[in-house]
Amino acid sequence: MSESTGTLGLDRELKAKHRAMWGLGNYPAVAAQVIADLGPVLVGECGVQEGDRVLDVAAGSGNAAIPAAALGAQVIATDLAPELFVAGKEAAALAGVELDWQEADAEALPFRDNEFDVVLSCVGVMFAPHHQRAADELLRVCRSGGKIGVLSWTPTGFIGEMFKTMKPYAPPPPPGTQPAPLWGDENHVRDLLGDVVTRKNVLRVDRFSGPEDFRDFFKKNYGPTIAVYRNIADDPARTQALDRDLLELAKKYGSGSEPFAMEWEYLLVTATPDKGGV
Repeated sequence: MSESTGTLGLDRELKAKHRAMWGLGNYPAVAAQVIADLGPVLVGECGVQEGDRVLDVAAGSGNAAIPAAALGAQVIATDLAPELFVAGKEAAALAGVELDWQEADAEALPFRDNEFDVVLSCVGVMFAPHHQRAADELLRVCRSGGKIGVLSWTPTGFIGEMFKTMKPYAPPPPPGTQPAPLWGDENHVRDLLGDVVTRKNVLRVDRFSGPEDFRDFFKKNYGPTIAVYRNIADDPARTQALDRDLLELAKKYGSGSEPFAMEWEYLLVTATPDKGGV
């Protein structure tokens, strides 16, 4: 077996694991009940207009794709886990909008060069394991003078801290992959995309009655959290330790008053590709 064949096999195995992870639990519930405000924020920042050709990469259940379609854009929503499209199609129907849903790998998009006016990703492409591959694809399919917009959790914000908290309980990452919250680091994103405009902000999360409610909701619904708990399912002591660690993290970021609320930091990045007149 050649080295390239072996690499392709490992890559397919990794992508299969990613697809399975996002199919765990109920990510559309997270998108609709916890982070619904983020999609419209990204769409607004990118100035999506009627008639724009828009691609939403790692779209999940359409958090950004549906608001873009509601503005009259021609939208294609893609994701590695098409199981998420079921809830997305239902949400689009309720919103009275139409868009195209296609299974696709963010690191190998099945579209022509310069095909889209706007390329979006709302806490999605950040989870592709090879960051430069994914960034190169965003740049490739966006036309010169178009807009790329990526919204990602920061390494130092709540979700970044949550992944750090879960890391000791998770299997070691495959060689050559990069942590998702790095997409929320301004210097890292400049290395990936070149000249970008960045803005940090916070999402106020008041969906949960308290730290225990947050932890239990994520244990039930959020694929990465479910996967970590499954990794330690045969070790009650470690499971209890992770329960405590997530509880303490939520308390740290919580308001400490009624009603309970947290602030989750994110980085919003926009770029305008200049392809020399292409």
